[in-house]
Amino acid sequence: MEVNFLSTTPGSNEDAIQTAELAQELKASWVVVDGYHFSAEYQRAIKQHDLRLLFIDDNGHCDHYYADIVLNQNVHASPELYASREPYTRCLLGTQYVLLRREFWGWADWTRTIPEVARKILVTLGGSDPENVTMKVITAVEQVELDGLEATVVIGGGNPYKDQLQLAAQGSKIPIHIESNTTRMPELMAWADVAVSSGGSTCWELAFMGLPHLILVVADNQVPIARELDKLGIARCLGWYSTVLPEDIASHLEELLPKMKVRSEMSGYGRQLVDGKGAKRVVKNFLDFTLTLRPVRREDCALLWKWANDPTVREVSFSLDPIPWEKHVYWFESKLADPLCLIFIGVSQNDEPIGQVRFELSDNDKAEIHVVIDESYRGQGYGSKLIDLAVTELFRNTSVQSVNAFVKSTNHASMRAFEKAGFKKIGAVTIKRCESLHYKRTRSYQ
Repeated sequence: MEVNFLSTTPGSNEDAIQTAELAQELKASWVVVDGYHFSAEYQRAIKQHDLRLLFIDDNGHCDHYYADIVLNQNVHASPELYASREPYTRCLLGTQYVLLRREFWGWADWTRTIPEVARKILVTLGGSDPENVTMKVITAVEQVELDGLEATVVIGGGNPYKDQLQLAAQGSKIPIHIESNTTRMPELMAWADVAVSSGGSTCWELAFMGLPHLILVVADNQVPIARELDKLGIARCLGWYSTVLPEDIASHLEELLPKMKVRSEMSGYGRQLVDGKGAKRVVKNFLDFTLTLRPVRREDCALLWKWANDPTVREVSFSLDPIPWEKHVYWFESKLADPLCLIFIGVSQNDEPIGQVRFELSDNDKAEIHVVIDESYRGQGYGSKLIDLAVTELFRNTSVQSVNAFVKSTNHASMRAFEKAGFKKIGAVTIKRCESLHYKRTRSYQ
């Protein structure tokens, strides 16, 4: 990675301008912003330079959101935090978008073995740990009355208490291993039976690895995470590190270590919460922005007529006859005036029209979808992307519960596009004497 240092106050308007200008100079596709000192005005300044913006957020601290994507990967994330946002702003909320480090990706199919009595403890309190909470936990672990106990303590390379912790480990009555600046976190989490951690992003890694853990809160932004994980039965929140004594930690460990059923449940809940696919989902949303939607405009009338009369389109339509201009204009104007008809145009990053999606809504929360892709963009995967993007937008902004598609049995390209976009084949139907297939996609509440 190339690092550029800016000569300005972080979060200031001058910071935004310098950042935007640097991004343009580097021809960056996206700007990613993460920090509590970045405001609504900062976002707006970035967007005024025609840049894509991903804004990483925890608690909805901005008055308004101008970013293309807002990412809040916390378990307490909710749409209410981002009620004040631009119409184009897409919110990725919840632990399905947790950004796990690359070294964890290969552990998705790993299965944890839950011992009858837990004896291996992992201690990880953050990279620097300026309050030396790690020492408090080491003291607690030594007070646990259980034969065969051992611990691994992870500290950052810049931990100022490294020598002190090493001496404590060497003088301990139980085996304690110090791992400094390790790159083996998945292996260490797989080795351990129980962990003691802070309430930061490590909690998502512990949940993904199915490792039951006790949480000591060391920062304000960890409070909602720790509380929610406790409520979900994934971890136990012991409260602020400064109010918890070593004997309190020891007591909680002595209670948890022999309870195989409780630890098994905590492990299972964690694996359900974080499946490890968050990074791929976020990247998919990046790629979706190479294709965006806009509502159809009156000046699109001729374009839609051109698409409708494309020989390939007519061949796979239920009516083969070309459409006269006058008839098309009458149809187009009636659709613009119809509240139960929604038409979107898919456009590329260069604002080139790629295709159209039309929804015909019914009064029973159903819709029928019609799709046309411009000849220049066929065979490149745009069909499924456009369908998925439009259906997602429909579900986001209407009460429609299901979308139906009807495809001629000879139109194999459309079949593949709808299946790739999450539609399920329902069965064969006959439409205007044409053998066809019925596909359906239903709203998901996951």
